[in-house]
Amino acid sequence: MALEEYRKKRDFTKTPEPAGTVAKKKQPELFFCVQKHLASHLHYDFRLEHNGVLLSWAVPKGPSLNPKDKRLAMHVEDHPYDYGEFEGVIPEGYGAGIVMLWDRGTWSPQVDDVDAALKKGDLKFTLNGYKLKGSWVLVRTSGRYPGARSGNDGRSWLLIKHRDDWAGDLDITTFAPRSVKSDGDFADILADKTPAIWLSHRPAKGGDTGAMFERIIAQAQKLKASHAGATQGTASHEGTKTRKTSRSAKTSGVSKSSKAKRKRAS
Repeated sequence: MALEEYRKKRDFTKTPEPAGTVAKKKQPELFFCVQKHLASHLHYDFRLEHNGVLLSWAVPKGPSLNPKDKRLAMHVEDHPYDYGEFEGVIPEGYGAGIVMLWDRGTWSPQVDDVDAALKKGDLKFTLNGYKLKGSWVLVRTSGRYPGARSGNDGRSWLLIKHRDDWAGDLDITTFAPRSVKSDGDFADILADKTPAIWLSHRPAKGGDTGAMFERIIAQAQKLKASHAGATQGTASHEGTKTRKTSRSAKTSGVSKSSKAKRKRAS
């Protein structure tokens, strides 16, 4: 089954990730997305729709618009099509961390047979996203590339931008770091729903990633506190307006009653 490995790694009673099924083709265009994932380490999950699922590669440094950069991309299990819109917090277990929908759009292969290209290890394609556009290639490597896992298991690929009008020296991950779905950053996503388990257990506790988590959690807690304060302030303001309106209505009623009595007396 196409999604067997994906489901085997996850406990769907704990993770908000979609269980999903192999999707039937609904749109003429093929979907692609990139999800920025802060888990045991920060990486970018690059996904291409093919045969009802999302082919997936984990790119540690993220995509680069510079054709000179050959970004390591580790081929991982296929994901369900529904995963393409996922953004949120995975509280524990496999992939525990924060997932941001960093880019999305459509893609088109520059080859006649995608399966044959994947088997060969040379897939050329065009992206039309918010941040990533133009011609690209995924090339399978021997596994000896720096950062790749030892052994030649076929999982090590390189994601490379071709030279075209969309190529350049701009660091797109730094220039455009926020979500295309919510326009939020990691702290905003975490503040929207902070799992209680994170108060006692961090997805990554040590090193630079652990320090990043600590900063993001602190920012998220401040955001939640400010949101709560704003909500209480609004409620207090509305309550004050209601009381003032009520007093005004009572005063107006007394005034009208007094005028009526004076008229009757005269």
